[in-house]
Amino acid sequence: MDPAMISWIISLISGGAGGNVAGAILKDKSLGPIVNSVLGMIGGAAGGQLLPTLIPQLLELLQKSGYLGNAGTSAIIGAIIPLIIGLLKPKKA
Repeated sequence: MDPAMISWIISLISGGAGGNVAGAILKDKSLGPIVNSVLGMIGGAAGGQLLPTLIPQLLELLQKSGYLGNAGTSAIIGAIIPLIIGLLKPKKA
């Protein structure tokens, strides 16, 4: 399998997991498991691919750490996106 495809799959899975972990930690800001997963996957894929391009030092670190670094970055960004949206969500009456 193509290494770029493996990287995308890892980003999607890690981002989805990160989104769900964020939702589990802050239950009052959680958007539900499906929305947390989808937002986490979007954030993980975008962050895992774009963040190293924006921060060259991160790219060097990820190249040294391989798929593990990709998974970590994607999980972190995947957790941040649902948290931001959860914080911006209006409170229920």
